Amino acid sequence: MDWRLNDTVIIPVQNSFVYGELEIPLHAQSVVIFSHGSGSSRLSPRNQFVARYLHQQNIGTLLFDLLTEKEDLNYQNRFDITLLTKRLIRATEWLVEQPVARQLSLGYFGASTGAASAIRAASLLPNIQAVVSRGGRPDLAGTVYLIKLEAPSLLIVGSLDTEVIRLNEWAAAQIKGKNKLEIVPGATHLFEEAGTMDKVCELAAAWFRHYLIPVEA
Repeated sequence: MDWRLNDTVIIPVQNSFVYGELEIPLHAQSVVIFSHGSGSSRLSPRNQFVARYLHQQNIGTLLFDLLTEKEDLNYQNRFDITLLTKRLIRATEWLVEQPVARQLSLGYFGASTGAASAIRAASLLPNIQAVVSRGGRPDLAGTVYLIKLEAPSLLIVGSLDTEVIRLNEWAAAQIKGKNKLEIVPGATHLFEEAGTMDKVCELAAAWFRHYLIPVEA
């Protein structure tokens, strides 16, 4: 595949920095920023799997570490939705400052607890055009942010992840903007069953292709 950019990047945050993997196919008109779940990083194999699929659809991706190495030593930081939201917003601000991404439309892909920070950030940033949640906890974003969310949002949950289905149904009912709940048959929380992550990829890519509208130069 021809690349406009395929590189490890350093994103300044407060008095430190975090690492990211920014990959933008040559003909991409959009880029999706990933917000991973607790305990994961930019190297999350499931998010990497989704990212590779998006690249095949000419959609760029930014996977980055939400926490610095020092912050990650404090286990509670992994569940601090306020901190994770601020970090996601900072990464988004950094990305739009990069010449290679300046004319690209933006979306979020959140997994597990990362879905909550993606929803909060999307409700605060008008330039986020679409959100996808995989096995996410959008309920943790809070009613105030769910109500404010306007970016079209797709919530993907495994059919065997019954408690998370209930939480996603509740969250979807709070969202005033366009949203859809997709249940993947035979999938548990981590989508480890054969073919289930492929289905996640197909659903996410279709959503982003439809709602990530190219930015006019």
